[in-house]
Amino acid sequence: MLIEVKAPSPGESITEVQLVSWLVKDGDLVEKDMELAEIDSDKATLTANAEAAGKIKILVETGETVAVGTVIANIDTEAAGAAPKPALATVKETKPAPVVLPGETKPVPDRGSVKTAPLAENALHISPLARKLMEEKNLSEADILKHFRITKRDIAEVADNKGKASSLAEQPSWGGNREEERKKMTTLRVKLSKRLVAVKNETAMLTTFNEVNMSNIMGLKKQYNEVFKEKYGVGIGFMSFFTKAITVALGHFPQVNAMIDGEELIFHKYADIGIAVSAPKGLVVPVLRNAEMLSLAEIELKIKELAGKARENKLTLEEMNGGTFTITNGGVFGSMMSTPILNPPQSAILGMHNIIERPIALNGQVVIAPMMYLALSYDHRVVDGSESVRFLVKVKELLENPVKMLFEGNDPVKVLLGL
Repeated sequence: MLIEVKAPSPGESITEVQLVSWLVKDGDLVEKDMELAEIDSDKATLTANAEAAGKIKILVETGETVAVGTVIANIDTEAAGAAPKPALATVKETKPAPVVLPGETKPVPDRGSVKTAPLAENALHISPLARKLMEEKNLSEADILKHFRITKRDIAEVADNKGKASSLAEQPSWGGNREEERKKMTTLRVKLSKRLVAVKNETAMLTTFNEVNMSNIMGLKKQYNEVFKEKYGVGIGFMSFFTKAITVALGHFPQVNAMIDGEELIFHKYADIGIAVSAPKGLVVPVLRNAEMLSLAEIELKIKELAGKARENKLTLEEMNGGTFTITNGGVFGSMMSTPILNPPQSAILGMHNIIERPIALNGQVVIAPMMYLALSYDHRVVDGSESVRFLVKVKELLENPVKMLFEGNDPVKVLLGL
């Protein structure tokens, strides 16, 4: 019986997908639910899985763009045999060396006896810091391996590279020749390119800048990070403070949270904050829904979850759709200053940058402080210049005095006194 493998649909609005790579070869025996191919669209990456065990016949080549629902392979369920099960690692049984008395002949070791054994200590390439953490968490190498799946492609790659020179001196240089290589752009990259050009051509984008003294936030991190991590299982990150500050500031300046729809403005009474993440396939922006209702711990946990999915290309369309405001952090790559580009149809995006210790004037004295430049790009059709500046100043005030975030951006003393 032949089972058809069809190109899956990433979402209702998507009609075409690109077959990025096959995870099996033509004629391989596959198991039910085995991942067969990686499928890429302009919004998400997903896999095509086997509905039954059998022998696969590939019908579409890598790199081809096909319509959703196209048959990309057939599986012959009547093919003899099944996909081979992974064999357990075998090692020679080690026995203590026998004591040889004078006049006796040394016994010949039995080289034929083997037994199944766990991985040898230090079998995996694990950094000293990671191994120390494993010891603290009482985790073994076997526990780590349970979370990873080794495929045929991994085995083939290791086999191909086995024995090849690994020293940097013997690695081929990228220069010294006149060779060129052409690679087809992924569907996501094509879509991203068109969106970026459209933003430049269809919006009145401007950028305003400010700087923030990160001393108080860094002091909070230093004082409470360990306790926070012990309670919530995640450390205190800068992104949670910025997300919280922005949600408070958006309440004061709702125009920044609005967007154009034809000849109307849509004002959102909630803050869905997009977090720009650099993924293997390109830039993606997962969204924190109703971020104004989340605590710092909830923001950190959600960001960690979404960033992990982004790196593994497992984000769903629902997790990336929408968003009323975006944050991008070029500082993790060392960026000192940039002008972030809008994420349409949103009207504003905040760019975070590298934290640099430099001299500033504080209370009439020159002091060294950890400073970060902030950049707010906005659509001038929606947001006025004065409004954008005041919004960024409000974000700066909240970050330099985090306690204000608890009082909707107001002075705690004035709130206490009812002023």
